[in-house]
Amino acid sequence: MKFADARPAPKWSGVILDEIQHPIVLAPLAGGASTPELTAAVSEAGGFGFLASGYLTVQALEECIARVRELTDAPFGVNLFVPGDPNAPTPGLADYLRRIAQEASRHGDELGEARYDDDGYPEKLALVAETRPASVSFTFGCPEPDRIESLKGTGSEVWVTATTPAEARTASSAGADALVLQGAEAGGHRASFADTDDEPLSTLVLLRLVAERIRLPLIASGGLTDGPSVAAALAAGAAAAQLGTAFLRADEAGTESAHRDALPSSAPTALTRAFSGRRARGIVNQFMLEHSAEAPRAYPQINHATSPLRAAARKRGDADGFNLWAGQAHELASSGPAAEILGSISDGARQALEAAANRTL
Repeated sequence: MKFADARPAPKWSGVILDEIQHPIVLAPLAGGASTPELTAAVSEAGGFGFLASGYLTVQALEECIARVRELTDAPFGVNLFVPGDPNAPTPGLADYLRRIAQEASRHGDELGEARYDDDGYPEKLALVAETRPASVSFTFGCPEPDRIESLKGTGSEVWVTATTPAEARTASSAGADALVLQGAEAGGHRASFADTDDEPLSTLVLLRLVAERIRLPLIASGGLTDGPSVAAALAAGAAAAQLGTAFLRADEAGTESAHRDALPSSAPTALTRAFSGRRARGIVNQFMLEHSAEAPRAYPQINHATSPLRAAARKRGDADGFNLWAGQAHELASSGPAAEILGSISDGARQALEAAANRTL
């Protein structure tokens, strides 16, 4: 399969994290907040921007990649969702669908089809192999070693997201170039290989456990929303920090207005399966309070089923009716151009590291 592209993919001379000006990575932000403009702005400003492929058609992703390359010559990455088992049992799904159908009827909405799909994974793999972004990262699992080797052969670095030391070892053994370590504080979906109810490790704990055992570049992710938190991750052994919530209020982000308005508040966050059937962290709202306890493990079936409800809630500006994905430090997120947010966080990290170095232990 061949894909059109705006121009040939640039070639990068070495490890991405050695080439960027700021050790700050834009998280993929699948589901609407990710835009080519945001990805390009972060990369153009000296960070490393990721483009989310999740929930996009292959054609839409191809267009987004081309758009990023129209906006910048700087390196950027594309994130893919590794599909789950299509035959995985989904106990409790039918009961849950009946429950949220009542929610839909209150607003005159209907549920979507609770179906399984692979998010176009094979086709998206073919697309990134053809278009060769600087990095291809993976969420919800680790590709097979031969797949990783094939992508590396095209010139792309392969990053795998891990949430436990065991997942990190699996990804390292499979040949990953770098590991994104997602801690409990992170907003959005848990990137775990399997959707379990295990207590997640914090970002710093996960980082230190993995750093002691694996000699790969480590990108810390989760709860890192300002300069001092990025400094802490760098001091603890991270090669870079991946930030998502920090950029949700950026001018270039596709974040809905009601979502943007909720971010500066001190509202708590929680993990829930209510919206998608897979654990994800968001600002607590009425939908979460009413449905989290009964929501079963059934992704992407519930995600498809609730999609019309969430779209309708966004349209009417109802922050209690759709997912407000955000990390635990969401109230620290700033508004403005992405380049200014990036520069402010980078300056804050540098100042925090200098201040720490001047302290006497």
